[in-house]
Amino acid sequence: MNALKFITCGSVDDGKSTLIGRLLVDTKAVLQDHLAGVQRSGETDLALLTDGLSAEREQGITIDVAYRYFNTEARKFIIGDAPGHEQYTRNMVTAASNADAAVVLVDAIKLDWAKPNLQLLPQTRRHSLLVNLLRVPSIVFAINKLDAVADPVLAYNNISNALNLFAKAAGITVTAMVPVSALKGWNVVTTENNDQTDWCGYSGPSLLSILEDLPVTPAETDVAFSFPVQLVEKFHDSGDTTQGRRVFWGRVATGSIGPGQTVRVFPSGQTATVSQVLSATRQPQSQAAGSSAGIVLDREVDVSRGDWLMAAEGVTESQRQLSTTVAWMDDEPLVAGRVYWALHGHRWVKARVQRVEHRLNVNTLAEEEATELAPNAIGHVTLALQEPLATVPFARSRTLGALVLVDTATHKTSGAALVR
Repeated sequence: MNALKFITCGSVDDGKSTLIGRLLVDTKAVLQDHLAGVQRSGETDLALLTDGLSAEREQGITIDVAYRYFNTEARKFIIGDAPGHEQYTRNMVTAASNADAAVVLVDAIKLDWAKPNLQLLPQTRRHSLLVNLLRVPSIVFAINKLDAVADPVLAYNNISNALNLFAKAAGITVTAMVPVSALKGWNVVTTENNDQTDWCGYSGPSLLSILEDLPVTPAETDVAFSFPVQLVEKFHDSGDTTQGRRVFWGRVATGSIGPGQTVRVFPSGQTATVSQVLSATRQPQSQAAGSSAGIVLDREVDVSRGDWLMAAEGVTESQRQLSTTVAWMDDEPLVAGRVYWALHGHRWVKARVQRVEHRLNVNTLAEEEATELAPNAIGHVTLALQEPLATVPFARSRTLGALVLVDTATHKTSGAALVR
């Protein structure tokens, strides 16, 4: 099976780093000298296996996304440990944008678990909404620290009911829900080390078993061909098989490409026929979405980095105005009239905020009237582009339907815009 890329997310101190540490230790993916280096007062601090920055160790929090790798007999894994603090939401969004799955941790001891109608933490709701908005294919809720409550069965039932009600209202498809104790290792790698049978009344598989069976994100082969040009190269050596024509390198975003296909250059609108397709190792070979490729056209046309090669028919028409859902991550609020750089593939264009239509209330899920988006808010925004872009709704393509908004002065990533 292909490697699974997944992230852990949720509110601060819910045990995300500890859970990853437990996965690494119990699957024997940590060397003994590394394990010895995270000892604190004779105890192993599992969170330190991922919190590597000095500021993270001093404050006891996760600041940046830490990636770790491990494998079992069933498959390989790439884990992204996303920060839970609200001010680092942008880091979590970055990690979620190319994840195959998200494990949303919920800390039982922070909730009024004895109540059937308990309220979830705002950051739990926000992270769940964001991973769903970014179309992460599989979402798993892991209810953590149930070893520290007086009645784990009641706590698991009430918290899982609250999560199911929230997910239904938000339109989130829950792949699985599992009780765990990251600290003690219960239900994380195996279910055999629980203190009792059917701990919390749960008799399903462990978290690791669930992850081993999850699918990877499918390539967007059902959408017409599109290809953002990243590099333009011209050969001059005697072994050149391209007959001196330029090679346009990049990664196939959607569809597939092979010799003989007619493509349209965006934004110029010129058309040409593909004479050759090269693999990443420069072997003549047709390529599909997700693969790196070099494309040679049958005639010289004006193509530069940032341009797109697209199927001559059936992709989309270019647009100067976009209705988008924006996850805002800048410290300064998003207001109408502000201008940002918008990055689409490798193409940069100026984008002016025409109006803020709604702001999503993460607690009630209501769309509220708004004139701005505060940091970490989610809302509907209309953008006016200086130059047209060829986009499709994000629900149809994660590549063609996504833009990154960048501050023109500071060059900081300010938001993620998803075409509606």
